[in-house]
Amino acid sequence: MPVAADIVATYRGPRRVMRRLLGLGAREDRALAVLMAACLIVFVGQWPRLAREAHLSGQELNSLLGGALLAWIFIAPLMFYALALISHLAAKLIGGQGTGYGARMALFWSFLAASPLILLHGLVAGFIGPGLQLQIVGVLWLVIFGWFWIMNLREAEWGKA
Repeated sequence: MPVAADIVATYRGPRRVMRRLLGLGAREDRALAVLMAACLIVFVGQWPRLAREAHLSGQELNSLLGGALLAWIFIAPLMFYALALISHLAAKLIGGQGTGYGARMALFWSFLAASPLILLHGLVAGFIGPGLQLQIVGVLWLVIFGWFWIMNLREAEWGKA
C-alpha cells in the first residue's frame, strides 16, 4: 500500500497497519526511510514558523532554516533511535516479547503517521502565531502521536505479528 494510504489507514486502525508493516519483515532500511521521511516532513512544517520568526525579529531566514535542518535531519534521528531503545527495554521489563526492530518501527511509523498534524501546526504557527489555536493543534498532535505509539508498540511487543 502507498505510504499516504497507510497513513490514512493508521487513523482508522493503527495496530492493523503496524501488523502489516511488521509482517513485511525486519528491514532496517525501511525503518530508517520512515524516520527520515517523518523528520523531513517536520523540517518542512517548520518553514512557515521560521519565516514568521525571521520577519518579526529581522533575523536571516537561511540561518534559521540551517539550524532546523541540522536539528531535524541529523540530530533528531539519533534521539529517536535512543527513544525506541528505551521503549523496547521498558516493554521487555513488563513482559514484551517483541524485537528492537518492532519497537523502532512502532515509534518511527507513529511519528510519520502523525506528521499531517505537524504540518498543520507549522501553518498555524506561521500564519496565526502563538496562541490558543497553536496550543490546541499541538496538544492534538501530541495525543494522536501518543495514541499511535502506544497502539503500535503494543502490536510490536505483544501482538501476533
